[in-house]
Amino acid sequence: MNIPKTTLNDGHLIPSIGLGTYQIRGGQGIDQVLSAIQDGYRLLDTSTNYDSEGIVGEAIRRSGVPRSAFTVTSKLPGKYHHYDDALMSIQESLCRMGLSYFDLYLIHWPLPKRKLYVEAWKALITAQKLGLIRSVGVSNFEPEHLDHLVDKTGITPAVNQIEVHPFWIQERMLKANKERGIVTEAWSPLGRGNKVLQEPLIKKLADKYHKNIGQIVLRWHIERGVVPIPKSSNLLHQRSNLDIFDFKLTTAEVADINGLTQTDGRIDDQDPNEYEEFD
Repeated sequence: MNIPKTTLNDGHLIPSIGLGTYQIRGGQGIDQVLSAIQDGYRLLDTSTNYDSEGIVGEAIRRSGVPRSAFTVTSKLPGKYHHYDDALMSIQESLCRMGLSYFDLYLIHWPLPKRKLYVEAWKALITAQKLGLIRSVGVSNFEPEHLDHLVDKTGITPAVNQIEVHPFWIQERMLKANKERGIVTEAWSPLGRGNKVLQEPLIKKLADKYHKNIGQIVLRWHIERGVVPIPKSSNLLHQRSNLDIFDFKLTTAEVADINGLTQTDGRIDDQDPNEYEEFD
């Protein structure tokens, strides 16, 4: 499958849709990721906190697809924000995955109360200079966090992966990222445990375009310039999630879906200024 590419501010290219691996684990997880690779996924998103780095690396090895064909992403947990800890964590993750470099590596959460994310960012920059990371980025960062990184290091993140779905459209953050030349990736792009996939408006569009509801939502992300990272262990859903490049939504339809946003639309009320991650 020919998936369009998105250009990052450092010149590297990434696929315009990826596979999330949150809660995909164990031997069954290897098979699920391997199936996704066989269907055409090349952007594989994992994290130390997901406990899926090892199975993603194993699926890559078993796939027979050249390592160079993949964009492999992982993320730094909050407990390793100190400079030396971050460098060691990156190396440990690479060993766990059986890889020599990450295509993209993100700080998972800013954790601004700890005031260490600049130190962590400097570690990512060092790891990039050492050839351990190709593109450096962040996740769940607010505009003031992004500007603080740039002010202290002169290096702008290539990616900011944030929660985006029709109940939390993040217009403010999409604009902030774009103004800074940062690509927005969406975690939980279909919502997670909320009622996005039951919305009559989206069902109506699915009927119009002869697509399923998930495909409409993922296409909505593409129309907004967002790289969605849907997580699915269901093999049929994995396959259908890629089938979104043969139609387009109108500007009015995108605006209609934007209108579904809610003031309390976050899935778990994870405010980046307050959230203290998993540990």
